[in-house]
Amino acid sequence: MSTLIENKQYDEERALYNSIDCVIKNCVFAGLKDGESVLKESRNITVSDCSFSLRYPLWHVKGFKLINSTMDEATRAAIWYADDGYITDCTLNGIKVVRECNRISLNNCRVTSPEFGWKSDGITLTDTFVESEYMLMDSSNVRLKNVKMKGKYSFQYMENLEIEDSLLDTKDAFWHSKNVVVKNSVVKGEYLGWFSEGLTLINCEISGTQPLCYCKDLKLINCTMEDTDLSFEYSDVEADIKGHVVSIKNPRSGSITVDSVGDIIWDDPVMECNGHVIVRK
Repeated sequence: MSTLIENKQYDEERALYNSIDCVIKNCVFAGLKDGESVLKESRNITVSDCSFSLRYPLWHVKGFKLINSTMDEATRAAIWYADDGYITDCTLNGIKVVRECNRISLNNCRVTSPEFGWKSDGITLTDTFVESEYMLMDSSNVRLKNVKMKGKYSFQYMENLEIEDSLLDTKDAFWHSKNVVVKNSVVKGEYLGWFSEGLTLINCEISGTQPLCYCKDLKLINCTMEDTDLSFEYSDVEADIKGHVVSIKNPRSGSITVDSVGDIIWDDPVMECNGHVIVRK
C-alpha cells in the first residue's frame, strides 16, 4: 500500500529523500531554506498537482509519475540519472530539465529548458511543446510525435531518432546525428543536417539556407524545399523533391530529382563530386 503525502510544503534539504511507494499530492516544494534534492533516491512514487521551486528535486529516482505539476525557472537540473518516468500535463521550466536518464516519456507537456534531454536513452515526447537551444544532444533511441519545438542547435550527436507529425523550428539541427527518420513534418533550419549519417526525410516541408551538406546516406522522399540555396554540397544523397529548389551545389554522389531548380553549381570542389541532378520534364 502506498503512503499518501498531501497538502504539505517542504523547503529543507532532502525533505523526502529515499521515499518509497508514495503518492505525493498537492504539495509545494519551495521556501526560505532553499533546500536541494527533495526527492532524491526515491522509488515507485507518484507526484501529482505539485509545484517545485527548488534545485535537483528528482535525481536518481527509479519508477516515477509526475502528473499535472509545475517546475519554475528556479527548479534547475530537475530530473537527472532517473529511470522509468512518465510525465504528463506538466510545465517544466528550469534549465537542464532531463539529463542522463533512461526511459522517460513526456505527454502533453510544455517544456522551456536550455540543454533539455542531454545524454539520455529511450526518451519519448508526444503532444508536447519544447523550447530548448540544445535539445536532446547526444541522446539515443528517441521518439517524437506531434511535437512543436523551437530551438537552435537541436538533435546534435543523436543516434536512432524518429520524428513524426511535428513542427521543428530550429537552426543547425541533426549535426553529426546517425539513423534519423523524420516523417510528415515541417523542418525549418539553417545548415540543416550537416555531417549526418543515415538521415531520412519523408513527406517533409524543408526550408532554410544551405541544408543537407556533408551528409552520408541521405534520403529525401516526396519532400518540398523552400528557400534552400546551396543544397547538398559534398553529400551522398538520393532525393525525390517536389517543386522548386533555389540551388544545388557539388553533390558528391547519388541522384537528386526535382521539378525545377534555379542553379546547379559545380564550383571548385575540394573532393570528387559525381552526383546527378535530374529535372523532371
